[in-house]
Amino acid sequence: MKAQLTLTPAESKRLIAMAVKEHPAVKKALKEGIVAIGLGLTNSFVVEEILGEEIEKERYVAGFIDERGACVVPESRRLKDVVLEKGKRRDERVADAVKRMKNTDVFIKGANAIDPEGMAGVMMASPLGGTIATLGILKARGTRIIIPVGLEKLIPHSINDISTLTGIYEMDYSNGIPVGIMPVCGELITEIEAFDILTGTEAVPIGSGGVGNAYGSKTFLLTGSDLGIKKAVEIVKSIKGETEVRPPRGNCMDCEFDHCPMRRKDENTKRDTHLGFSSNQRRKGENTKRDTHLDFKTK
Repeated sequence: MKAQLTLTPAESKRLIAMAVKEHPAVKKALKEGIVAIGLGLTNSFVVEEILGEEIEKERYVAGFIDERGACVVPESRRLKDVVLEKGKRRDERVADAVKRMKNTDVFIKGANAIDPEGMAGVMMASPLGGTIATLGILKARGTRIIIPVGLEKLIPHSINDISTLTGIYEMDYSNGIPVGIMPVCGELITEIEAFDILTGTEAVPIGSGGVGNAYGSKTFLLTGSDLGIKKAVEIVKSIKGETEVRPPRGNCMDCEFDHCPMRRKDENTKRDTHLGFSSNQRRKGENTKRDTHLDFKTK
């Protein structure tokens, strides 16, 4: 039996989150060990599925990208990340929990990109590496890393190669906070794996994009048993209309990242309403000209 199903990015996030909850390693760790869920938009859906309650998903985010470029949610506006031990939530940060985690535990971390080889990439806006800085500890301990990520994040180039080109201080221009890229090895859970986990069907992407509310959507061809296809159709019906989430931006003048060109340290640093100078750049008069569509950062 076959089915053709289209998912928006938000619907994909919900589908993937449902599958993460049903993943055998996650179910075992929830019963016997530790499950740590890093901040991230897809992970906010995972939190809702595992806890069985709604949260302010827009606040369960560290970094994000919107029409203005890369940005971060101010720490004061973020929800506390979720750590569960034997199914019970602990008053503990993920960064602290990883120091206790072993190979029977699960760390759930989203990604900003995935490549055709199955490598995930995580953007790092913080000079100290941000939420992925604990990767070395996890790898040393053999902790299971599960990466929920939609195929909207698929890029055509090697993330390993890209990681050698990027970096906060590598950028000459940026229309958002400049970042480095960390390659991350783990078990990807995309829509393909989600359909398999939840329904036993095989999903093949046959189209990308759309118009209106379908921007960024993916269309899949599913094959499988009658029961599996019917279950997949019912799941998709149940998540249709999932609302897109928009994380909050902070005040650029108060941003902790002084390497972001959108930040203004004082009133003497001026910019157009939609353009940003780097923190160490100043207009010297009307003869100072720049491109009208770029935010600047100088090294």
